[in-house]
Amino acid sequence: MAHVTSETRPPAVAGLFYPADPGELRAMVEAYLAEAAARLPEGTPVPKAVIAPHAGYIYSGPVAATAYAALAPARGRIRRVVLLGPSHRVPFRGIAAPGAAWFETPFGRVPVDREAIAEILELPQVQVLDAAHAQEHSLEVHLPFLQAVLGDFALVPLVVGDATPQEVAEVIERLWDGPETLIVVSSDLSHYLDYDTARRIDAVTARAIENLQPEAIGYEQACGRIPVNGLLWAARRHGLHAHTMDLRNSGDTAGPRDQVVGYGAWLFH
Repeated sequence: MAHVTSETRPPAVAGLFYPADPGELRAMVEAYLAEAAARLPEGTPVPKAVIAPHAGYIYSGPVAATAYAALAPARGRIRRVVLLGPSHRVPFRGIAAPGAAWFETPFGRVPVDREAIAEILELPQVQVLDAAHAQEHSLEVHLPFLQAVLGDFALVPLVVGDATPQEVAEVIERLWDGPETLIVVSSDLSHYLDYDTARRIDAVTARAIENLQPEAIGYEQACGRIPVNGLLWAARRHGLHAHTMDLRNSGDTAGPRDQVVGYGAWLFH
């Protein structure tokens, strides 16, 4: 069982959601990215923000890669990643920052941007809560993709608990910055519906994201609806446009079709 120390938050789901062996993990991530890059429309601009899923890699890795492949031209330019995902294990009010100085994966350690965290701790909805990070997979599974695509970057990892989308948007706005900062929101879509019902509901969610309509996305449509909707509020204010890059479910990737989980990837320019 992984525990956060004052220095390093170790991986909690390596060997479960993705391979713990660095060589095996790199081969898997690079294969997903190569497949996604081959499908990426020519001239796709580097996004300011992305939404990507957080399931086990065999289920959602190909979908997440369609978001991350678009970041390849920004290697060396994106220096900070603000990563927000929902809490699956620990109930709490607000938004949880870590006390750790590093997040570790099989690819190595990623430094936490402590200055950025100190800045947002001025907001009443943000607290340091290591327990929210210790076993949470919704942030961790994105790190190997980000490490593979971006190389070196600083991380602002935030687990979202019982918060309003407006509270999340306020944090995103505080950290918005220029093209050197990327915003990543982690969310899966519908859960445990049959294949056709899931496709129908996930298509409605995709349209709401494309139309920047946070009021149109409910809890049953996306487990990360609060950070997703927070991003939509911020994107609306900054005049961004959302583009659906992929929309599938576990019935398309590695699971049966009687009960599926939906996955999507979006770029915001």
